[in-house]
Amino acid sequence: MGEVKVTADFLKNFGGDNVRFLARSFGVPGDHYGQFSHGHRWPYGPVAIVAPFNFPLEIPVLQLMGALFMGNKPVLKPAEKCALVMEQFLHLLHDAGMPKEDVDLLNCQGPVAERLILDADVRLTQFTGSSRVAEMLLEKTKGKVKIEDAGFDWKILGPDVDHVDYVAWQCDQDAYACAGQKCSAQSILFAHENWVGAGLFDKMKANAATRNLEDLSIAPVLTHTTQSILDHANRLLEIPGSKLLFGGKELANHKIPEVYGAVEPTAVFVPLNEMLKDENFDVCTTEIFGPFQVVTTFNDNEMCHVIEACERMSHHLTAAVVSNDVDFQSAILAHTVNGTTYAGRRARTTGAPQNHWFGPAGDARGAGIGTPEAIKMVWSCHREIIMDTVVPSDWVQPKAT
Repeated sequence: MGEVKVTADFLKNFGGDNVRFLARSFGVPGDHYGQFSHGHRWPYGPVAIVAPFNFPLEIPVLQLMGALFMGNKPVLKPAEKCALVMEQFLHLLHDAGMPKEDVDLLNCQGPVAERLILDADVRLTQFTGSSRVAEMLLEKTKGKVKIEDAGFDWKILGPDVDHVDYVAWQCDQDAYACAGQKCSAQSILFAHENWVGAGLFDKMKANAATRNLEDLSIAPVLTHTTQSILDHANRLLEIPGSKLLFGGKELANHKIPEVYGAVEPTAVFVPLNEMLKDENFDVCTTEIFGPFQVVTTFNDNEMCHVIEACERMSHHLTAAVVSNDVDFQSAILAHTVNGTTYAGRRARTTGAPQNHWFGPAGDARGAGIGTPEAIKMVWSCHREIIMDTVVPSDWVQPKAT
């Protein structure tokens, strides 16, 4: 029900007259009498939305409504695995009074949507999904795409250890809720060595062991097979000093088809110095869209190496700095760029609600979602209209230049 609540809260936030204020313009006096400049947020017109399978309601609704709020004509392509959700939502909008011609729904596979985007006059496509498809769309549309693609999301636990049970629980939720199939899932954990002595890893292992298919606290992985996930774990375990903290096995007594993944919540420890080596870094920062994370530790003298690792990663979506040490917080935040970064003892990587920006930073192609700033940035462009109306009564034609 989390998606339903976030979506409902988003719609409440923009209820009444709030949509009109999204397009608030501004005025600047000109440099002579009778001139005035007006800055406007201007719609693109025909736009496309390509939405993912893992949030079949929240992501397409928030992006669709943002596109409509700013005056665009969207065609919506939800994931074909779950297009029925948005089909029914559009029926709800029609029942609430939205004209049927305001939105087109395209229930199809990727190649069909690609032809529409390339052959029709689509001026902007907002894409949420894999980096591979995002890069392909960017190339074929000559950059006319706003992307929210991969998220190899990091969490850093600072030297000030406290509330260990809470932090262990949040680490488990961030990495393994929804079977890790969220772009904001915790992909890598940098834990200060003080947390090891406090028993954090043991508590994380105990929490992970409670997950099971019966209550869907673990679930099938839709984009990786069991074998591909286990092969990735084995590749990491070939790195000197690496070890399996927990998981690394196929789920017992399951009936999940081989085309999907069925693995226990898994954590692989890789020493920080080995992770940073060129021959290891790419495999250590490869996103597995499932219940899988890499874990490492650092000491006070290695914080610069943690920052190096974070900034060498190719995508900068969500992050967490779990510390109430202001100096530590400031050092990490000043040297990193992730677009949605939580800081403090309760910092997390997942669960971004509707009341703050969610999206990457450090990438001119990045798309946000949920807030007025995100909607204006993604779904409108800036247009300046300069009014210049008064010809002076004493005007004399000047010499040509």
